[in-house]
Amino acid sequence: MCGIAGFADFHAPSAPDTSCLEAMVATLTHRGPDAGSAEILAGVGLGMRRLSIIDVAGGRQPVYNEDRSVRVIFNGEIYNFRELRR
Repeated sequence: MCGIAGFADFHAPSAPDTSCLEAMVATLTHRGPDAGSAEILAGVGLGMRRLSIIDVAGGRQPVYNEDRSVRVIFNGEIYNFRELRR
């Protein structure tokens, strides 16, 4: 099973330090040894560790919409992923 970590700090006076989020994600390595990411944007930090099962090469996260205004980190399986990729 994968691992997800995150925080929200909308009152930070400057860009948050990524080391906190990276440390949070590092504690999840045993849950997802195949890949990981951590990024902070607009006061929201999202991080994950991935256990690759399906789409090993193309399942990078976070997932963005077309104009990159929405990002999501999730744990689960999208069964109609072939239809969505068309």
